Amino acid sequence: MSDGRKRVVIEGVFPQVDCGLYPVKRIYGEELTVRADIFCDGHDEVSAYLLYRGDKEEHWREEPMKHLGNDRWEGSFPLRSTGVWHYTIIAWVDHFKSWQKDLLKKYEDGQDVTVELDLLAAQLTKASATAAERGDHKAADRLSSAADELSNRHSLEQRVALGLISEGHLYGTIMDRPLATRYHHELAVVVEREKAGFSAWYELFPRSLGTDGKRHGTFRDCEELLPELAGMGFDVLYVPPLHPIGLTNRKGKNNTPQAGPGDPGSPWAIGAITGGHAELHPELGTMEDFESLVKKGAEHGMEIALDLAFQCSPDHPYVKEHPEWFFWRPDGTVQFAENPPKKYQDIIPFHFETPAWQELWQELKRLVTFWIEKGIRIFRVDNPHTKPFSFWEWLIAEIRRDWPDVIFLAEAFTRPKVMYRLAKIGFSQSYTYFTWRTTRDELTAYMGELTRSEVREFFRPNFWPNTPDILPMHLQYGGRPAFIIRLVLAATLSSSYGIYGPVFELGVSEALPGKEEYLDAEKYEIRSWDRDSPGNLKELITTINRIRRENRAFHSTYNVTFYETDNDNLIFYGKVSQDGGNIILVVVNLDPTRVQGGRLHVPLEQLGVAPGHPYLVHDLISDEKSIWQGAWNFIELDPRRMPARIFQVRPRLRQEADFDYYM
Repeated sequence: MSDGRKRVVIEGVFPQVDCGLYPVKRIYGEELTVRADIFCDGHDEVSAYLLYRGDKEEHWREEPMKHLGNDRWEGSFPLRSTGVWHYTIIAWVDHFKSWQKDLLKKYEDGQDVTVELDLLAAQLTKASATAAERGDHKAADRLSSAADELSNRHSLEQRVALGLISEGHLYGTIMDRPLATRYHHELAVVVEREKAGFSAWYELFPRSLGTDGKRHGTFRDCEELLPELAGMGFDVLYVPPLHPIGLTNRKGKNNTPQAGPGDPGSPWAIGAITGGHAELHPELGTMEDFESLVKKGAEHGMEIALDLAFQCSPDHPYVKEHPEWFFWRPDGTVQFAENPPKKYQDIIPFHFETPAWQELWQELKRLVTFWIEKGIRIFRVDNPHTKPFSFWEWLIAEIRRDWPDVIFLAEAFTRPKVMYRLAKIGFSQSYTYFTWRTTRDELTAYMGELTRSEVREFFRPNFWPNTPDILPMHLQYGGRPAFIIRLVLAATLSSSYGIYGPVFELGVSEALPGKEEYLDAEKYEIRSWDRDSPGNLKELITTINRIRRENRAFHSTYNVTFYETDNDNLIFYGKVSQDGGNIILVVVNLDPTRVQGGRLHVPLEQLGVAPGHPYLVHDLISDEKSIWQGAWNFIELDPRRMPARIFQVRPRLRQEADFDYYM
């Protein structure tokens, strides 16, 4: 039976995920703010502390919690390193603070408080003796001195003043904490490096970097492109699988079941006579070439994100060396991947229900550590929702134990609860439904789900307008303006976003009839891209990435607020940096075919703009500056010219003579 003298209740602790079953997520350098309902019976005062420690620390640190009102308390602690931090709450009935409260009330009411003052002195003396018994002589001396001072024959006013400033906290530590209530869970927060929360990804197929579309591109070609991509503002270069590609059941152009002469096959059909997941496709270059690419990327501020695709071609060495890792059908053939009616005859999935599952797990972990040792710290994981959750939870925990800086992006276009489960068990970021959210209502509702619910505590979105697998309908028919619209939305709504590089830059929109799939998809053939072709978006992409980098308001996804417009084709939202010094407004015409105009409602009070005062809005895309006044302002956006504006707002501080001063 628990000690019945413990009177404090701690409940409603936030943040926590699934009653503390999974950790919340934060970025290095942030503070974790914890709130809770803390109260006791009667009218006594309560003291509460937030306890926290790093994963490898034995002793708890503590920060006092502040009473917000209505029994709601709040405390924060800094996240000083990556890895796992633990936190909980301790609270107790603070008798000394209660006595001080009663003393002040009685004194202000003109009552005799001599007994109350004698009580405080006696309790300080008792606490001094208790501290001495425990060997804490420093505390004993302080408490004894406070008791003596309170007992001296000062005036009543002086004694009351001394009583209100006496060693109450020290008394509580000695006398009250033994009866403290400790929250029944030790909660956790996973702290990751900045790039887990703010990043710009560029995807390309290195094999398509040959000059004529026929020569197989190499790591050297990729290395030569790094300065330009870094100059465009990208900090992650994501490449599809770089391993040998199987010959058996190799797919041809446009995913035809049979490959023609010279067809390179899909990079996701991993494994050939030359090796598997720990080897490189011979035509891309050597391991030394790959390591050079990783090193050169770092010199330009870019990291290489490697595709982690746990599947095999029929030619993978694993099929012969470890047949127990695969599912064999009654006719003696191995089961290839399929999602009826779709068939992937060139890919064999691992059979995770094999009796040899432990050996399989260990081998897959070995592959991850192999590439980590080659310098990779970011993995884009292919179809993680088709592998057991328990496997990913184990693998990510194992990797993060030794390499807490490793980032995992889940490519999981699947059911919401499955996507969220993957985030809970450890994935740093995830693909999202942004790809198909196009109307104002759809975007507003989806962003609300991601940023205004418990989801924000564990799920970090990474917005992609397109991927090698997906060419959404609005990009097929919206022309160049549609690509600009989706670029601005992805880059400004989410702090992490990515594009399927050359294809997006050039506005490639040719699709297979009736499908959201590219015609002549680069997944199945080597393509040649003239990235300097007229109409390319390179300059605009560079501008957008610069705006993101220079404005702290874009470094978070969770600070977005949507504002009112009188035209449903316009979406209007704002972001403000945590310190309030960077105010951004974004307006986008969601109609790629027609000019749309309307009035925008600017929340002046929320943005710190004084009523009746003008304010400067600086369009960071065009570099145009305007003076707005009042809450309602009209705007017109022509998608053929520029379907979006990104405004930096500068409220007027004061006016002197003929000069206006802005922040």
